[in-house]
Amino acid sequence: MTLAATGLAAATPGFLSPSGVGIAFLLVGLVTLGAAVVTVTTRQLVHAALWLVVTLGGLAVEYLLLTAEFIAWVQVLIYVGSVVVLLLFGLMLTKAPIGRSPDADSGNRLVALAVALAAAAALVWVVVDAFRTTWIDLDGPAQGSTKVSGEILFRHWVLPFEALSVLLLAALVGAIVLSRKNAKEARD
Repeated sequence: MTLAATGLAAATPGFLSPSGVGIAFLLVGLVTLGAAVVTVTTRQLVHAALWLVVTLGGLAVEYLLLTAEFIAWVQVLIYVGSVVVLLLFGLMLTKAPIGRSPDADSGNRLVALAVALAAAAALVWVVVDAFRTTWIDLDGPAQGSTKVSGEILFRHWVLPFEALSVLLLAALVGAIVLSRKNAKEARD
């Protein structure tokens, strides 16, 4: 083995020798995964919304660990700040039950679990296949800079971004219509 090959092997990051950032990424990822599981398994809608805040906040921390500060702040401002507030606002306007909701369970847990596991396996396979040999250089220049993120967002993702904003607006209008309908029925 030559000296150059030995130096290249030593410079290549290894799976069994994680850095502090790698360990923090793993721990935050586990907390985020746990919060996501609690979000979809709890039977109290308000608790599910609050666990969603923890999940989305954990994703923002993951973006910070990947040196994508702009994306992390967008995650906090748009998803944690706006989407969850809109969700809680919709729950309050529709007078959703605060305690346990027996009608929140459809009884299709096994089918839902099978679909969730199949989707998770497909996503893991796609991500591993796409990024098998890609390493993020955490000591190099920032990958998630505002310029790069803005160019990608407004060049390739404008339509999904606008579709999401229209969907959120429709959800808000729907919550208002439902609350006004119930108030009108109560007066009659």
